[in-house]
Amino acid sequence: MGMENISSLTRRKLLSLTAAGFATPFMSGSAFAETSPVMVELFTSQGCSSCPAADRLAGLMMAQPGIMVVSLNVDYWDYLGWKDTLAKPEYTKRQMDYAHARGDMDVYTPQMVINGTAHAVGSNQSSIESAIAKARRQSPLANLVVNVRPKSVDVTMPAKLSGAATLWLMALAPKVNVKIERGENSGKSITYNNVVLQLSKLSTWNGTDQQITLSRSGPLAGTVQNSIVLLQRENAGSIIGLAKLT
Repeated sequence: MGMENISSLTRRKLLSLTAAGFATPFMSGSAFAETSPVMVELFTSQGCSSCPAADRLAGLMMAQPGIMVVSLNVDYWDYLGWKDTLAKPEYTKRQMDYAHARGDMDVYTPQMVINGTAHAVGSNQSSIESAIAKARRQSPLANLVVNVRPKSVDVTMPAKLSGAATLWLMALAPKVNVKIERGENSGKSITYNNVVLQLSKLSTWNGTDQQITLSRSGPLAGTVQNSIVLLQRENAGSIIGLAKLT
């Protein structure tokens, strides 16, 4: 089966795809050591036969400085015989919200969304490299300043912004191995990288210099060691700030 595409949760569209090769590293680390980070969200599924190539590419990207890649498993292929063990409906909604915001309604797996705006087939290495390079030129992300304390986390935006944005928390699992027993990937063991385990809307940024203090109870409980915070226009607009919680 080729790249898997839906324009709604009730309609399925199949497109052909030639998977990109992985003979060379994704990108040289030196190219991004001192440049703005880029946020890459991979929408994937355990029930999509085209996705393992993108999952492997995400693993390569995960090791590169200056690129934050995360995996969000969607649930709209569960009817094919295997219920995705990592999928959540809110990740499907996030992917569809991106499509609505862009106005193209392109919803498919595997799909990588770069800085909340551009998208490309998640296994097409050259397209992803081009999209990341373009994102760096057009809208570099601000570095959020994070101070983790025993009972709270301070998030500070040092530069002024124009307009408001939403502060999100993504709690991550660095690697999750899944043995798939049925469906299109039956018999395969697949490693998912930087898996989003929890997506929480934390606060609204008012567009001026400010510090937000987040309690480590509630949505932050137990998530600080493997989490990121990101600042995003609306619910599915451009990503304008990013930081790891360390």
